[in-house]
Formats: sequence, C-alpha cells, structure tokens
Amino acid sequence: MKLIACIDDQNGMMFNHRRQSRDRLLIADALQLCAGRRLWMAPYSASLFSGCADQIQVDPDYLLCAPQGDFCFAEGAPLLPYLQRIESICLYKWNRVYPADVYLDLVPEQCGFFCTEQTDFTGSSHARITRECYIRSN
Repeated sequence: MKLIACIDDQNGMMFNHRRQSRDRLLIADALQLCAGRRLWMAPYSASLFSGCADQIQVDPDYLLCAPQGDFCFAEGAPLLPYLQRIESICLYKWNRVYPADVYLDLVPEQCGFFCTEQTDFTGSSHARITRECYIRSN
C-alpha cells in the first residue's frame, strides 16, 4: 500500500479524537497523487472526500484490506504494525504546530524510506502545505 497522512511540525495527527485541520486543495492534491488508483480510508475520513465515491474505498480495516499499489489515507491509526505492507509514504505537512494527542508513530528515514520529493503549495486554508514523498530504500 501507498500511505498518505497529514501531520504538523511535531508529527501530530489528531487531538481529542478529531483531525487537527483540513484543506480542500490538499484533498484534491491527494486524489491527483492517486492517479486513478483506489484510495482506501477509515469511515471517519470519508467526509473529507465527499463527491469522490468512485475513487475511494471505505473500510474499517483499510490498512489490512488495501492491495499492493493502492493508496491509504491514514488519520490517527497506528502505522508501525503495517510497516511491511507500506510501499511508499506521502506526508502532507501543515507547517505549524497544532494541539495533538495522537502522533505519527513512524519516522520514514528510520524505517528504511528515503525522500524522493518535497513540494510546497498553497492550500485553501493554509498559506503553505508541504508534500514529502518517500519510497523504500531497498
């Protein structure tokens, strides 16, 4: 699976059972990144992708069910248990610090991935969002 996640400057993902932030242009960028592949996610994330039912697959066990080559949008789920299934990682960084009590539990470089792309773009609610893409360094 190809992992997509959103984090703040301290790798925070959620606070009090809610996502830290949202941005419609980030969602559009993530869908474009998928390039026609299915984007798997938990039911909680589906509302971010309303109007995209033909591109998304909602399943509570999305991290187990997503086939190789498909994408997973992860919000708050522990990811280390699925490390061997992860082919690539795309992190969207908010470039600010939000309150957080759930953090990304893996550091790509420490888990055998290397950065292949770093791109900044202007979001609908954030002046700068950074997209970093990583692949396995096998």
